Amino acid sequence: MKIRILTYNIHKGFNTFGNQFVLSQIKESVQATAADILFLQEVVGENTEHAKNVKNWPTQPQFEFLADTVWKHFSYGKNAVFPVRHHGNAILSKFPISFEENLNISNNKLERRGLLHCVVDIKNGKRKIHLFNTHIDLLASGRKKQILKIRNRIESHTKKDDVLIFTGDFNDWSHKISPLLEDSLLNLKEAHTAIHGAPAKTFPCFLPVLSLDRVYYRGLRPLRCETLPWTELSDHLSLLEEMEPTEK
Repeated sequence: MKIRILTYNIHKGFNTFGNQFVLSQIKESVQATAADILFLQEVVGENTEHAKNVKNWPTQPQFEFLADTVWKHFSYGKNAVFPVRHHGNAILSKFPISFEENLNISNNKLERRGLLHCVVDIKNGKRKIHLFNTHIDLLASGRKKQILKIRNRIESHTKKDDVLIFTGDFNDWSHKISPLLEDSLLNLKEAHTAIHGAPAKTFPCFLPVLSLDRVYYRGLRPLRCETLPWTELSDHLSLLEEMEPTEK
């Protein structure tokens, strides 16, 4: 059984420079990938000001607008909350979600960050996959604290032989995170590195030089991992991966 996933920082539905609302184009693009699971960052749950002033602003939350009838199961982690708006991470899935929890991993009041943890049932409920989606701090010291919190979460809520996907926008241009995830305790691997020898360069989208977006996995075999050339959408490139579960 092959599983296709997409991770994407959608920049709250705006293009690279934030001067054009392109959520409808993003919707068309992600649907064309035929992904089974979407891991999305910077997803707006509500913005009453944009609802009044931005043309084609959807009447429902962005994750519901994107899910439409394609991804019937979805979960939203509300992290950054302001008087008239909030945004966070979302997981959209073609598989039933049997568990969901959003954890606050913020280090300060200025950068509100979360870890969205879901479990999906595949093969008619005979097998489960733990899904983790995050968008972590801009400062290296903050990222390390958050990754240690996430390590603790993975250790306490999964078994070593559980199938797992951990993805998102890691802001890790200094490449310090992988050693904290790929040790013998967690035994995670990064998908693009496994296939191509290094993490994908995903930022900025028009001239990608930084490897900010990653896909870590366990209990899966990566078959394909590539960036998609959506240079008119968001400020990040997306990552599309195809994997298959390894046999226990």
